[in-house]
Amino acid sequence: MTDRRATLRRSIQKTFRIASASPWENDQPIRDELFGIERLEDHARSLALAQGVAPGRTRGMSLAARLDDNEARLRRAFQTTIKACENDVAITPAADWLADNFHLVERQIREVRGDLPPGYYRELPKLAAGPFAGYPRVFGIAWAYVAHTDSRFDAEMLRRYVRAYQDVQPLTIGELWAVAITLRVVLIENLRRFAVRIEQSQTERQRADELADRLLGIENGIPEPAATVLANSQRIPVTDAFAVQFVHRLQDQNVDIASPLTWLDDRMAERGTSVDAATRFEQERQVGATVTVRNIITSMRLMSEIDWLDLFEQISIVDDILGASKIYAAMDFPTRNLYRTAIEDLARNSSHSERDIAALSVAAAVRADDTGDDQRRADPGYHLLGAGRAAIEAEIGYDVPVDEWPRRLSLALGVWGYGAFILAAAIPMLALPIAILASMGLGAAWLVPLALLGATPVLDAAVALVNSWVTRSVGATALPALELRGGVPAELRTLVAVPILLASPQAIADQIESLEIHHLASLEGDVHFALLSDWSDAATEHVARDAELLAMATAGIADLNARYGALPAGDRFLLLHRRRQWNASQGRWIGWERKRGKLLELNRLLRGAGDTSFITLDGSPAVVPRDVRFVITLDADTKLPRDTVRRLIGKLAHPLNRPRFDPAAGRVV
Repeated sequence: MTDRRATLRRSIQKTFRIASASPWENDQPIRDELFGIERLEDHARSLALAQGVAPGRTRGMSLAARLDDNEARLRRAFQTTIKACENDVAITPAADWLADNFHLVERQIREVRGDLPPGYYRELPKLAAGPFAGYPRVFGIAWAYVAHTDSRFDAEMLRRYVRAYQDVQPLTIGELWAVAITLRVVLIENLRRFAVRIEQSQTERQRADELADRLLGIENGIPEPAATVLANSQRIPVTDAFAVQFVHRLQDQNVDIASPLTWLDDRMAERGTSVDAATRFEQERQVGATVTVRNIITSMRLMSEIDWLDLFEQISIVDDILGASKIYAAMDFPTRNLYRTAIEDLARNSSHSERDIAALSVAAAVRADDTGDDQRRADPGYHLLGAGRAAIEAEIGYDVPVDEWPRRLSLALGVWGYGAFILAAAIPMLALPIAILASMGLGAAWLVPLALLGATPVLDAAVALVNSWVTRSVGATALPALELRGGVPAELRTLVAVPILLASPQAIADQIESLEIHHLASLEGDVHFALLSDWSDAATEHVARDAELLAMATAGIADLNARYGALPAGDRFLLLHRRRQWNASQGRWIGWERKRGKLLELNRLLRGAGDTSFITLDGSPAVVPRDVRFVITLDADTKLPRDTVRRLIGKLAHPLNRPRFDPAAGRVV
């Protein structure tokens, strides 16, 4: 075991040796010994032991400047490659990969810039020492992953690697979100290093081609003497790429090549190598470059396609802790993220870790669940977002940020605080001109009337100013919701009701079609759809076309039920029609209280009332599904976006949003 740890320690040192003082000091590829998954996990744990984090939040060393430089170098290499292709010059396979996929590289760079704003970057824990001192800890983690996988992205391998690191040192929520970003940064950096080599190799081969062209007489058909071409031979740098291309061009030619090849052998000997060795090395390097560049491009493509939201939750320790709550896994992703954001804020402004905060909220929820007094308290969100947050803040010694003070003060003061803010804005606005006039010698006989006259416009201006400030500073609060992945369950049975008038055959056909579209736009599950219909107002209780219009609506609903089938609680589609009643104030026969009356009577019908004005259809009384939990009302002209019904039900069903009777207030809250 000791030998294995020593080996891993040496591996860590070797991984970062190329960045002895700064990650950007040389252009060696980010590539080291290739690890299998178990070895990579061991490496992650050793890395966690080796990395120390600087205390507090710091701006740290910026990655933005290097990213800009990388983009410029990659673009230059791309343009060089494209120019070579246009001139029918052979390029390496690695250069071909770069040229074909440069659009993907550009997109990755844009995504990094958008996903790593300065404020977010500043919050990331920075390393205290080592080659990456001042850079985010997660950047060092990503660097090691890229080095030991040869830039090959694999979601399961990354998951196990990050989880292994957290066996020793938990990462913050912000760091886990930054894993994808920093991986892209390191992949772009690695691609830049190969692009520099591609560009240099292209330049060396071009120099070799120029000398070979002169020796072979390519331009004018007259070969130049080797002595003339190689006159300044000592000033000609001879690299491996140059040597390989030079030999390639001169082989199997009809001119005397003995002298140039002898010159090349002598120059290679000066470097302590040979043409054969250089050829083998250059071929190996090109093969390695092709493999790594291919891995980088393929990884970028895979990273654009993967569901990072799902992977994030698989590597999050906070999610593991919150998952102990029975309801947390049933929530939708925005709600789970709302909880995580609250945990981040509580940890950022206290001495407790995110893991501690999550554990405290779950423990409080478990205690409340055992008592059974209020089911809202059995949800960790009650203690992170709701009324239970004050107790958590007191327990952890939460230090309220200064920019949070005005919002909390206004919430505490309510409408009185709103008025106080208006007065605080209005008084200086009115006092300043009055003070100026008083300094000019104007007496109270003038100042008092002027103040009274100016009070109204000043108050209007103050109200506008305060409203503008509130609009900009107080954002919308997202409501937590359940996800309802398997559809709407029976215990959340919902009726979508559309109040309409049976006015004409075309209007009825349109409403039947709209009801079908509402169904198709909604998730599968226990959701019923109903038309709440009245006849148009009339001078008599019945008019000639009443029966015809009602029969059309009945037939349309029956057709929908035949096509889509029934639900466990009855028909999927319903027609609930009311008779006309005399309205003395209007002197007409109408549906009682029109739209408002329809909804009131629907609620009574759902609660079992038998004395509503809904009439019998085809000899059957008005029947509604049993145990309907929610009613969603749509206007006749409403266009229902896809999944809206599921999202509404999910929000209504979340424990923090469920209505309850408040005995003190005597009403539902």
